[in-house]
Order: sequence, then structure tokens, then C-alpha cells
Amino acid sequence: MRAVAMKAAEVARAIAAGQLSATEALTQATARIEATEPRVNAFTARTFERARREAADVDARRARGETLPPLAGVPYAVKNLFDIEGEVTLAGSKINRDDPPARADAVLVQRMRAAGAVLVGALNMDEYAYGFTTENSHHGPTRNPHDLSRSAGGSSGGSGAAIAAGQVNITLGSDTNGSIRVPSSLCGVWGLKPTFGRLSRRGSYPFVHSIDHLGPFADSVEGLALSYDALQYPDAQDPACHARAVQPVIPALAQGVAGLRVGVLGGYFEDLATPPARAAVSAAARVLGSRDVVLWPDAAEARAAAFIVTASEGGSLHLDHLRQRADEVEPLSVDRFIAGALQPAAWTTRAQRFRRVYRDKVNALFTRWDVLLAPATPVAAPVLGTEWLEINGQRLPCRPSVGLLTQPVSFAGCPVVAAPLWPGGEAGPLPIGVQIIAAPWREDLALRAAHVLQEAGVACLKETRL
Repeated sequence: MRAVAMKAAEVARAIAAGQLSATEALTQATARIEATEPRVNAFTARTFERARREAADVDARRARGETLPPLAGVPYAVKNLFDIEGEVTLAGSKINRDDPPARADAVLVQRMRAAGAVLVGALNMDEYAYGFTTENSHHGPTRNPHDLSRSAGGSSGGSGAAIAAGQVNITLGSDTNGSIRVPSSLCGVWGLKPTFGRLSRRGSYPFVHSIDHLGPFADSVEGLALSYDALQYPDAQDPACHARAVQPVIPALAQGVAGLRVGVLGGYFEDLATPPARAAVSAAARVLGSRDVVLWPDAAEARAAAFIVTASEGGSLHLDHLRQRADEVEPLSVDRFIAGALQPAAWTTRAQRFRRVYRDKVNALFTRWDVLLAPATPVAAPVLGTEWLEINGQRLPCRPSVGLLTQPVSFAGCPVVAAPLWPGGEAGPLPIGVQIIAAPWREDLALRAAHVLQEAGVACLKETRL
């Protein structure tokens, strides 16, 4: 059996059934990484020795007749802002190379190991997660496996590209303003930004404490759900982890569309989407039986407030770097960090006050709707180095504008599944994701709708020619 041609859940089932060993699955994954990595540049570190030990442990447990955990033997990798024991947590930077190696795995890496998954490495990203294109000046840009001249998105670009390239079945990333959903959209893979406060962030390098989310990417909805269930953990040592109990989502996947109240976001989310992005949403809406247009409150204001909070907290976090080593900070983001550090505190206070009112308005939508649909990005993957986008007659700066449609949603803290659709037309043979947005703590509903799209064949991962 070829593990690289199998989805995450299929790999786990094959290993549990003895049709494939974890060592064989790992060997195939590492061969795929070696073959494709010179062109994709998704990885910043490879932990193959550790992976071989973890795979051997899975095989030994099966030989003893033990019941294997749900992701036993499935190869995965993590954005390089997650601590990996014995590795330096780079967070995409040059400066962090001087830091000591991590003394323990991040909590979510621990959770994946407990679920039996096999860690093969750390993945490229925008420096300190401040970007939407993974054009990293220190480690090189990550390239989109569907067109190597194009961006993989960011800031978790390596996490999206590694799935799209067939290097691994699951990856972990972070999402502050769209950093899971943007790479999912541009690379054509499944991604989940959970509810703010759902998953522990302990052992990950922060960006914006009050907005940062962590979550998985996968090659299928089942892989996304399996990894999400494995990652859930009420962590009292993380003050931002508000989840009090594990709420498994696997049982919800097969419930279908019956009874789901689905709306399509108009206004801001239609005005700032190109025709292919709108076509992707229309295709998803047809399958889910939605014809109702819904207006999301204060979307533009929320994006502006998210920019203010991001700049302020990011600039403050890196103030010492800016004072002492500014010439080593990513050229594409150093000015934004400096501007954030100089931003009046009153602006941030006002933005956070707005956020409290804003969340109440957003949450009120879900008294009528179970899930809401919107494009994940306004365009398909831009060519690396692109400075400007044309969106419905507006000329907008490329790098910040890729996140136009994700920022308002994460500022509200709602869970979102990014589903990979392939609208064709002006987008050509490139994907554009659709955001499936649910009320806080209702990841199950978003994943249920995603599963319907997958079963209908409307949303899927497509193989590349790499």
C-alpha cells in the first residue's frame, strides 16, 4: 500500500489493520519530502530520527496486540513556532537562531504524539507570523505546489504547502488574522481555525496574544476532525484556553445537511471577492441548500480594529528586537512592527472595546443560522512578489489584502473550516477556499457542513504534478 496516495484516516486504518506498518508509511513520506522539498521549500527542519523512533513504537505496540490510538503512524509536521523538544523554535526568524533548543514539546505536539501521529519536521512561515504570503527572507519563500511561481499563502504557508505537495497528511499551524485559512485557500487543502480559546497555545511562539488561534490542516475532513479531536485538551496552565471539556466532532460528520440552517455572507464579503471566489461560494451554497444572503455586522470596522490590535501587540512583543537588532528583522514586516510599537495605547484600548460589542453582534447571527459561507481569499494564489491586486476595480496592496475576508471573522473568535474548492474560470486550475463559519464552540457544525461538500465532490484535495 502507498501511504502517500492515502488520506490520513486511511493511513491510520491501514496501520491498525496490519496492512501497512508505521515505518513503511514514514519511509514513503520521507521519500516524498526529499523528492519535492527542493522545489516547494515547506520545511525548515526535518526530525526524521525522532520520526523513526515514534514509528517503531507504533509498530511495536501493534505487534503486542495493543489497541492503537486514532492517528497511529500518520506522518505530520508543525509550523516552526511550535516547540519541538531539542529543536530551536525559529518562528520564521533569523534572530531566534540564537535561542536555546526547546526543553519540551508544545502541548499540541504532545497531544499529537499521544494520538500516535509521527512528527517529521517543522515548517516554513512568515517571520513571527506577520504576513500572508510566506515570502520569508531568511528561509526563502514557500512555493505553491499547484504552481511553483505562486504563493502558498501565509503565515502558515509551509503547513498548507506540505499537505498540498503530499509530503504529510496533517500539519499544525496558527491563525491570527487568517494564517490557517489563507494557505488552505491558496493551496487547496482543508484547514480549521477553532474557536478562540479552544486549544492550548502553551509551548508556541506568540504573535498577538488576544487573537492567536492554533489549529490543524489536513488532506480530508476526516483527517481534520481526527486531529482536532486529538488536540482538544482543557489546559488550566494556559490562561487563554477557555475550553472546559473535550467535545468530539467525529460523530457529527455523518449527520448530513438535513436541518442545517446555512446562509451566504453578502455585502463586504461579496464586494471584496473576485468572480472566482464568489463562484466557489455559490457552488458550496448549492450543495448545502442555501439561498439566503446574510449581512455580517461591521466587517470593515472589525478588520481595521484587528489591524490596530495586531500592530500594537506585535510591536510591543518585539520591542527589544526592534531596538537592538532591527536590521535582522524581516524586511517585509519590520516597518509594520515599528509602527505598531509607536501606536498610541488609546487606539488599542478603543479597538478592544469595539471588539466586545462586535462579538455580541456577530454571535446574534447564530440564533438564526447554523453556518455562514464566505470566500476565504478574494483571489486565487498570486505570483510570488506581487505588490498589487485588482479586486472589482480597486487596486489594493497584495500582502495585507490577501487576508481581507478572514480578518473580520477571527476578530470575532468564531470557528471556521476552510474548504478547498476549484472554481476554474479566471482562477484557472487553482483553488480558492470557502470559509464555513459557525458559532463559538460549534466546530461540529462547520465540520458537518464541510463533510457534505466533500462527499458531494465539490470540495476536495487535488494531486499536484510534482
